[in-house]
Amino acid sequence: MARIVQKYGGTSVGDIERIKRVALRIKEWRDQGNELVIVVSARAGVTNELIAKAKAITAHPDEREMDMLLAIGEQETIALTAMALHAIGVPAVSRTGQQAGIVSDNFHTKAKIKRFDSSPLNDDLAAGKVVIVAGFQGVNEAGETTTLGRGGSDLTAIAVAHVVKADICQIYTDVDGVYTADPRAVSAASKLLEISYDEMLELASSGSKVMQSRSVEFAHKYGVDFEVRSSFNNNPGTIVKAETKSMEDVVVRGVAVDKDQAKVVVSQLPDKPGTAAKIFRALAEAAIIVDMIVQNMGQGGLATLTFTVPKTETHKAQTLVTKVLGEVGGGKVEVFENIAKLSIVGVGMKTHSGVAAKLFESLAAQGINIDLISTSEIKISVTVDAARVDDAQRAVHTAFGLDKA
Repeated sequence: MARIVQKYGGTSVGDIERIKRVALRIKEWRDQGNELVIVVSARAGVTNELIAKAKAITAHPDEREMDMLLAIGEQETIALTAMALHAIGVPAVSRTGQQAGIVSDNFHTKAKIKRFDSSPLNDDLAAGKVVIVAGFQGVNEAGETTTLGRGGSDLTAIAVAHVVKADICQIYTDVDGVYTADPRAVSAASKLLEISYDEMLELASSGSKVMQSRSVEFAHKYGVDFEVRSSFNNNPGTIVKAETKSMEDVVVRGVAVDKDQAKVVVSQLPDKPGTAAKIFRALAEAAIIVDMIVQNMGQGGLATLTFTVPKTETHKAQTLVTKVLGEVGGGKVEVFENIAKLSIVGVGMKTHSGVAAKLFESLAAQGINIDLISTSEIKISVTVDAARVDDAQRAVHTAFGLDKA
């Protein structure tokens, strides 16, 4: 007997028939003598529908109220999944994030888990029940509902696996593993059998939609190995685990694209100590994630600062930066949303040279211009014209020998 955590994404529970199929899959695992905690997302499209309703009322809805609204999606799914299990004779109980014991900080729409009391889940398991937990949500110290950001159900599943000491954590989605690139854009992409935490984290933070980056970071921190697999077949998936020596033999493990980034350009900025610090402190206090940063020296004691933020945060970022510029003595803020970020990732970069040169040459051969560049030990990211990013990832995928690897 094993203790198993399974997470089912929005497409896996997209309608009643799919929820019934998920219930049958859960029953098969339980009939083998396993204990199960199931984490579910909102049905595919529900979260976007709720966001659209909010924005039909106001362009910038209050974040506390957005959490109250968005938590509805997962709560619908847990109840329907529990009912589907009851209908086939499986004892089950649904729990919201609060009822499951998840306590978060106070940052609405992107809260972080502060602590997790696993006793409600352990009590349910001891009673022989399958536990259905709402992903993506928790409660802060004041008792207010919070959400963990888009993709937060992955984080819930990894956190559950850690606190209940699960033997297996399986992330079920609409793809049967982690691929060398998005197979919808790169037909030559192939599934990876295994990938390191660091590589998966870099791919996730670079735009890969398979996993939320914070969930991978949490898994790495607490040593939770997990498998990404499809809910539509029984094929083995991709194991995400600690790095091994053999992983360094592969220079580039995969290519990721993020089309949800925007570029913020702050020009005519007074070039004096502390100016950039004030800008990024204001963004940090608003919990806005800044990715790529480039500063250029200007003329006459002025500089230009360029950075990227999620497109959903551009209005807030522009407002905050404009306020700071009033405090530091001037400047101009512009936002450009016609960019996309392309990244190559691989632990083998640590021991191989010429990776950047090959990346730039492959893009140049396609006539694709590079705007911003950033690097880490196992990743190189560039921004390019959003209209050419799919051409770019296909060219790079081929250049690094990943086609049907």
